[in-house]
Amino acid sequence: MEIIKMIGFVEESRSEAGIAADHPLRKAAAVAVVANPFAGKPFADDLSELVDASPALARLLGETACKLLGDPVESYGKGAIVGLGGEQEHGVALLTTVFGDALREAVGGGAAWISSATKCGNAGTSIDIPLAYKNALFVRSHYDAFSFTLHSAPLPDQIAVICAVANRGRLNHRVGGIARDDAVGKDGLR
Repeated sequence: MEIIKMIGFVEESRSEAGIAADHPLRKAAAVAVVANPFAGKPFADDLSELVDASPALARLLGETACKLLGDPVESYGKGAIVGLGGEQEHGVALLTTVFGDALREAVGGGAAWISSATKCGNAGTSIDIPLAYKNALFVRSHYDAFSFTLHSAPLPDQIAVICAVANRGRLNHRVGGIARDDAVGKDGLR
């Protein structure tokens, strides 16, 4: 898979609602802008070319996001923006189970389903990547999103593939649910 460029984002929240965090919330995202081999071509039933290329891409994105984060990963999410010469399904094909398995390995494990978002757009498109606790989806404190805009991608024949991670749950979370330390993580839910 041809990688055209890599883009990184980091956000650190140190307080919210006037309350200083005991430990800042850091979010990081790694984006690989890749050539879309299906852009501008007739409809194709078989997207295995994208699925087959996705594990290597997941490893690269996961490792890069971890470096940007600089802390152990507690939450993760994935996404893609497909340039307007392609279709949303091209982005989905890059984010299937084989991508998710490689991403989990790259970020230090995880039992939970990886939340995702895909859409079509052009350069300047914003995206919200959903985040959830990596070991148990029902840990409500970690329901979050990382929002950013890709100013220079994707062009019509490109796909921006995204891995987002966070080092903790939301600041000041207080609406119940299973606590991170009480999660078992065996089934990826609780």
